[in-house]
Amino acid sequence: MERAEKREFVTELNEVFKASGSVVVAHYAGVTVAQMNDFRSKMRAAGGTVKVAKNRLAKIALQGTEAEGITDLFKGQTLIAYSTDPIVAPKVVVDFAKTNDKVVVLGGAMGTTTLNAEAVKSLATLPSLDELRAKLLGMIQTPATRIAGVVQAPAAQLARVFAAYAKKDEAA
Repeated sequence: MERAEKREFVTELNEVFKASGSVVVAHYAGVTVAQMNDFRSKMRAAGGTVKVAKNRLAKIALQGTEAEGITDLFKGQTLIAYSTDPIVAPKVVVDFAKTNDKVVVLGGAMGTTTLNAEAVKSLATLPSLDELRAKLLGMIQTPATRIAGVVQAPAAQLARVFAAYAKKDEAA
């Protein structure tokens, strides 16, 4: 990389660290190109991004961001996974690490909070923002359905009573 390319990369990575909802750092030594491409496509489909960056450049890019506390994680062959949704990146990385033992989650950051590997794994178990919205919408719609059922129930019972009297009168 030339000096100008490095400067541009550091600037781009700095913007990523500032704008991301969460950042996950992991070791990837021994992962094949095909596996890495599969990982990247899964992350892209979920709405996140995976980058392999030189540790020195990543540390420079972290300066002045909220995620500055994760600079000590950049040792060895590291990759950076990030997304605007705070749950997407940890979820995809942890799921991929379950099937591929060569990917080792080191930690990450969510805003100003520095996360260790266990915190990233527990964050991955939470539902995503879209799943939470769907659950909330379901919870809002359920009472309305129940109210409609309760309101209709007396009318239905009244109709059954009238029908019973009508049958009784016809029989008589």
